[in-house]
Amino acid sequence: MSEEEKKKLKKFSATTPRKRFFKLAGMSAKIAGKVTSSAVKGVFRSAESKDEEKEKLLLDVGLQIAETLGEMKGAVMKVGQIASQIQDLLPEEIASSLQTLQKNSPPMPFEVIQSQITSELGSGPFALFETFDPEPFAAATIGQVHRAMTFDGKDVVVKIQYPGVHESCDSDLKHLRVLLKLGGLVKVEKEILDNVFDEIRQILYEELDYEHEAENIRLMREFHMHDDKIVIPDIVEEFTSKRVITLIYEGGDNLEEVSAANSRYSQETINGIGDRLFHMVASQIYKLNAVHCDPHPGNFAFRPDGTIVVYDFGAVKHLDPKMITEFQQIIRSAMERDYVGIEEGLRIRGIRKTDNIELGEEFYKPWLDILLKPFSDHDTDFDFGESKLHEELVRNAQKNMLKNIGMFQPSPETMQVDRVVSGHYWNLMNLGVKAAFRKNVDYYMSLEQKIE
Repeated sequence: MSEEEKKKLKKFSATTPRKRFFKLAGMSAKIAGKVTSSAVKGVFRSAESKDEEKEKLLLDVGLQIAETLGEMKGAVMKVGQIASQIQDLLPEEIASSLQTLQKNSPPMPFEVIQSQITSELGSGPFALFETFDPEPFAAATIGQVHRAMTFDGKDVVVKIQYPGVHESCDSDLKHLRVLLKLGGLVKVEKEILDNVFDEIRQILYEELDYEHEAENIRLMREFHMHDDKIVIPDIVEEFTSKRVITLIYEGGDNLEEVSAANSRYSQETINGIGDRLFHMVASQIYKLNAVHCDPHPGNFAFRPDGTIVVYDFGAVKHLDPKMITEFQQIIRSAMERDYVGIEEGLRIRGIRKTDNIELGEEFYKPWLDILLKPFSDHDTDFDFGESKLHEELVRNAQKNMLKNIGMFQPSPETMQVDRVVSGHYWNLMNLGVKAAFRKNVDYYMSLEQKIE
């Protein structure tokens, strides 16, 4: 083993709860030192100089957190990914640094992956497969994917869970929670932070069980079996366990390769992909009552005939039909500009806190003016590629923050669905979809749920 390989192996050596604890503790100590030093120096600085120093500090802290979490994988990296997506959870400088975790996760050394396969399947990769590529095909939060060929000629991908991730999940979450509160880095109330961590913990423990993911794949393959333009890779059972899952390889272009500038994808094809993506997610929610919960663009591939390939079914949220019915009523009220109905529906769901204040048209209209733009007309396309909805929502939130702070709270049951909807907004935007979705919304809002 070369010196470079030894250094890389040491870099990713935090594979036990004890080692992971000390790695997080070391990062926390360094950050605490920087925060304290900055506070002391700030006593002697002007207000302008303090602002500059704070911005520099937050950028430095963000980069350090991103680098450490990227090396550690697992629970802490998942927290970093989600934290970077949730507006107002962290200062902008730190959130922007954590965005790197959404893109390229640094791969684990092959020696670690090889050992994990042997532990799970009883033999090493070169004994189990005719060919096995030591170079990772993809590196994600809790597992790494490698291309391989079985002895009977199947082209497959093998996802291997990083060692120590499952055993360290709870301790990672507890320690990172302390870290995010350090120096006032977290911007939200304790209750919201608790909800975020509860959601992440639930997601992680489901994703950490690859046999559970296999069950999700079977469920979704059966549900979408009549749509040949939605492809979900099949499972290779003999090479699947709790920590390793093997799937038939299904290729396609990543999101960045799909654009009207690419001669293989016309605008009409892109619009069709957007429509199919809408129906795929909506039908899962309103017909299956279970939805693929990771809208990360890396979990989707596309083909010039309009096909969508969907990967990674570790996180599938099963939904209560009663909750769905209540949200259908809220959405119908929003489409009809029924402000009383919106207020009543949000109170039933517990999103509007109990108080004697009634929020009506003055409060809700500016939000609906923004949110309903893609659904305002049955025939006029909305150009997601040129959308500024996210910027308008931020401005409206900032404008109303002080006046209405404390009147709303997140719904723990729908936090994952909220992430699905917001994540696919970005996917539609980055694809450059132009579509009129009003008729789609009307259809799914008319579906009656079976409440037992």
